Amino acid sequence: MKLAIRKGFSFGLTSGVITTLGIMVGLNASTHSKMVIIGGIISIAIADAFSDALGIHVSVESEAKYSRKQIWGATFSTFLAKFFFALTFVIPVLLFDNFTAIIISTIWGFLLLAIYSFHLAKRQKTKPYKVITEHLLIALLVIIITQLVGQWIDKIFN
Repeated sequence: MKLAIRKGFSFGLTSGVITTLGIMVGLNASTHSKMVIIGGIISIAIADAFSDALGIHVSVESEAKYSRKQIWGATFSTFLAKFFFALTFVIPVLLFDNFTAIIISTIWGFLLLAIYSFHLAKRQKTKPYKVITEHLLIALLVIIITQLVGQWIDKIFN
């Protein structure tokens, strides 16, 4: 059961951070609206958490080695992790201007990814800096791409 829950948690945390940062950066670049950013985060926390939970459910279910209890453990842990971590990004948006909120959220997201990546590397007995660097570079790539796409959307539609 622990493996299935760990699988769901790690997926939910990672997806929660990267997806939420991407949507925040893209929506800010295209709309500059605090309300739209908050709406995007809450939508991610609900719709994408359910979607990811179903994705993990089907993925784990497709592997014959897991019991029904383990499958549902992975499903619920994915949903809860994605939902919770995505919603934490609302706090900076409520408290600060958009630019500052994005900076704080990026630091928060990178910190979450780095801590979990460190923990993962230690479990796998690999060098933490390699795992952390890989995961943070992927997150940074998502942020850069969504920023550019948001700016392009702003230019085309405004």
